[in-house]
Amino acid sequence: MLAGWRGVARTAVSGLGWASGCGAKRWVSTTSWSPVGAAFNARHQPQHHRWELGRKTGLFGVPELSCPEGFQEAQEKSLQETERLVKKACAAPPGPEIVMIFDQLSDSLCRVADLADFVKIAHPNLAFREAAEDACRNIGTMVEKYVLFIVSLYGTKQQCNNFFPLMGFYSFRRVAELFLFDFEISGIHLDEEKRKKAVNLNVKILDLCNEFLMGSHLPNRIDKHVLPEHIRHNFTVEGNYIQIGGLNADSPDDLVREVAYKVFLFPNAQQLHCLEELLTSRNLLAQLVGYDTFAHRALQGTMAKTPEKVMQFLVKLSDKLFQRTLDDFEMMNGMKMKLNPMKSELMPWDHPYYSGVLRAERYNIEPSLYCPFFSLGACMEGLNMLFNKLLGISLYAEQPEKGEVWSEDVRKLAVVHEQEGLLGYIYCDFFQRPDKPHQDCHFTIRGGRLKENGEYQLPVVVLMLSLPHSTRGSPTLLTPGMMENLFHEMGHAMHSMLGRTRYQHVTGTRCSTDFAEVPSILMEYFANDYRVVNQFARHYETGQPLPKHMVSRLCESKKVCAAADMQLQVFYAVLDQIYHGKHPLGKSTTDVLKETQEKFYGLPYVPNTAWQLRFSHLVGYGAKYYSYLMSRAVASMVWRQCFVQDPFNRAMGERYRREMLAHGGGKEPMLMVQGMLQKCPSVDDFVDALVSDLDQDFETFFMDSE
Repeated sequence: MLAGWRGVARTAVSGLGWASGCGAKRWVSTTSWSPVGAAFNARHQPQHHRWELGRKTGLFGVPELSCPEGFQEAQEKSLQETERLVKKACAAPPGPEIVMIFDQLSDSLCRVADLADFVKIAHPNLAFREAAEDACRNIGTMVEKYVLFIVSLYGTKQQCNNFFPLMGFYSFRRVAELFLFDFEISGIHLDEEKRKKAVNLNVKILDLCNEFLMGSHLPNRIDKHVLPEHIRHNFTVEGNYIQIGGLNADSPDDLVREVAYKVFLFPNAQQLHCLEELLTSRNLLAQLVGYDTFAHRALQGTMAKTPEKVMQFLVKLSDKLFQRTLDDFEMMNGMKMKLNPMKSELMPWDHPYYSGVLRAERYNIEPSLYCPFFSLGACMEGLNMLFNKLLGISLYAEQPEKGEVWSEDVRKLAVVHEQEGLLGYIYCDFFQRPDKPHQDCHFTIRGGRLKENGEYQLPVVVLMLSLPHSTRGSPTLLTPGMMENLFHEMGHAMHSMLGRTRYQHVTGTRCSTDFAEVPSILMEYFANDYRVVNQFARHYETGQPLPKHMVSRLCESKKVCAAADMQLQVFYAVLDQIYHGKHPLGKSTTDVLKETQEKFYGLPYVPNTAWQLRFSHLVGYGAKYYSYLMSRAVASMVWRQCFVQDPFNRAMGERYRREMLAHGGGKEPMLMVQGMLQKCPSVDDFVDALVSDLDQDFETFFMDSE
């Protein structure tokens, strides 16, 4: 089997460079790329015998999805399968079999819904996007019917508990508990009147989330004559108005940043009402199904477990950061006085800009100096090398069938273990194109699970980035930030590939939010270690390795104003907890913002602004925004204890897979962390890990690999 995969590798894309005519620059690589590196560094030229003459399939190999109308056929198939499983569930006795049936039912719905969820935002064809949008709505209706069936079949919560006896194997108990939790949110344990109210609240919350998300991205406009003429060109001018759709945080002009901040964050009455309705509805639903607050409901099953523990973590971290943050603000203020002595008070619109100026002044971190060493192919080779040494895994480029991918720029990778064989597929949608969202993210298209016939359903995921295309003179070159984001997203992908769970309900990244980011953030530590970077960072023209001092300088630069950056994240996380805490809030969301900003950030609130209306994470991360900080703390502990001495330690890699990646959400997250660290970390451990990162001398990481 492995020989077959090596054969695929040998016949993968073989182009190694560009040669332009008319006397233009000619580039021929002096580096010997592996097949996976060549697949990403070669200028993409579709193999016509596969794209035009080969067997035609549908998106992701799903035959029905060769055209937009196929979504309807896929839905009908899913509905038929759902009805079959419902009948099977009616006849099944209590116990493990019923859990397996519900997981199959969930899988049948998710295989359409998850795929459609990706296609509706990423497919370049409008007809496909619209068909996928319809599919998402229709699957949602099917899920509602599914929940009503549960209610009719099991009735009360106690009856449901009897049907899902929490005994037997741990994985069975865990998934049974998660199913019960999901049913409870839908009001399965309530009487008919309250259950209808819960259903209506769920629908209302979904609509409010969509409305808030849309509103959070809409630009604000202002009469152009209000602004000084010399700065108008920094914004979009439409007739007599100027549209401002962002904070212009990188602008060197203080006035431009100030105007953008005040106009873009100017309160919108409709958006304010939407946010208040969303928070109120979430609180009503949580209390209806038996929780004190929405935060209590959202944090069940997480590492933190309760909002009280989250706030304890955030307050302790804020206290530890206090003096460091003041020092950072003092440095920024000094730089502002130096560059603009007429208006030197440090304001919120200054933080991202002047922290960047300080980094550049101290360390001269010019991305263009690094980009030639980080060609996309080189970075993919680095990932391949790292996974091979740590986990015995290799990435192989496959040529997709006609119709299998939505753009010719998409690369398909087979993930293969040296002993276990094929583990799954990663579709790499890495390049910019019109109407493609500018975001880096991971999508589960199909979850892994153990099928009834004993075979394992292989996971399929998409990694979506927004990288520039190659040019005639060079392959796609990544900035250090882009390289780090690539490693981050590949951490999610490996979590999906290695999550060998019995049930797809808990496969891969389908785990608690504050644990899901651990594997991806851990990959950032590898991406910033010279011993790892030295294995792949080569100049695309000369083959010269990236000098060690450049990596050291890059890592040191990240410590500049890092305390203030972390303090800002604490502020956001505390605000999220308060918004989803005890209701009614007793004051407006803007007043809450003002008080929280003064206490947990330090820079003054700007009158007539409402930053919370642009806080889109309130939708997907409601009461869980702290997850980024807690996940980073765990990743830091794992790195320091298990990999800092040797980032290629195979024994630790195997422990990492066994204790953390393999379980998906099928095991309590803190038990997975405990298995990896050989201890259960406390809140103080989390805080100390984050603060230690600010003080760490990165030179201790960069031991020569020679």
